[in-house]
Amino acid sequence: MLHLRLIAPVEKTDEVVRLIEETVGTTHLIVVRGAARNPAGDVVMCDVARESGEELIGGLKGLGLEETGSIAIENIDLSLSRRADKAEEEAPGDGADAVLWEQLADETHEESTLSVTYVAFITLATMIAACGVVLDNAILIVGAMAVGPEFGPLAGISTALVRRTPRQALRSLTALLVGFAAAMLVTVGFTYFMDALDLFSKVQLEAVRPNTNFIYHPDPFSFVVAVLAGIAGTLSLTSAKSGALVGVAISVTTVPAAANAAVAFSYDEYRQAWGSSEQLLLNLLGIVLASTLTLLAQKWFWARQHRRAARAERVQPQAG
Repeated sequence: MLHLRLIAPVEKTDEVVRLIEETVGTTHLIVVRGAARNPAGDVVMCDVARESGEELIGGLKGLGLEETGSIAIENIDLSLSRRADKAEEEAPGDGADAVLWEQLADETHEESTLSVTYVAFITLATMIAACGVVLDNAILIVGAMAVGPEFGPLAGISTALVRRTPRQALRSLTALLVGFAAAMLVTVGFTYFMDALDLFSKVQLEAVRPNTNFIYHPDPFSFVVAVLAGIAGTLSLTSAKSGALVGVAISVTTVPAAANAAVAFSYDEYRQAWGSSEQLLLNLLGIVLASTLTLLAQKWFWARQHRRAARAERVQPQAG
């Protein structure tokens, strides 16, 4: 279930209440007249089944409520109410399959913004991965994968492509490219520093490295795993099962590939640098492609579910 807290101008409150009452899957409607001060208006609260959330939010935006009032949405972790159970039963489809596009856009916007924190995380992840590739330490590689924040911009690109919002796509692409460029540049300097301390060496990089040599040897499985991870990551975002994102992060070779490319470039090992760059690009392409196709499939599936529900509603009165 979702909880909506709305601020509606006095002249629009009746329309808002009518929309909520006409939306299947809503309950716990509360109207507090004149309670809002900034902006001034009435406070309207209700709970809605997740599968009906997109329809209701779209209707509220159609009333211009985001311009003249406010729409705040929260996930309800626990609701002990027979009315809530009935609302979820009446709503078409399954809540786990519903995509709240506004919520997804807001989440990916935050995760794909080029900020100091984002650059710091991706840089630190790349430096950790650099230690992992030089020491041939798989644990450090996995740790670096978990720390890396690159899935946010990748999901942002996919969401922007499906929603046809070029500005969001450009912002996400900028965060991705600038983030990786900054991280690799800093990692080159980090490599020189570690080499000066005799902690890194070209001999270590050129060794057999059985645990990490896959990073600069891309193969068809690199793309396959990236596609599968992109699907899993997108489903975890749209279904609010964020725990799965950790598994997605440690299944793709993006940050380690960038780290290996930076270290290899520092030692003029251009063969490894090129192989790592190919690995990086394959993973990025696979994730974006899979994420975009997954969102398109979810959009089509959910629209189909609503068409079926609408036909069923038209048939029932006729049968009666």
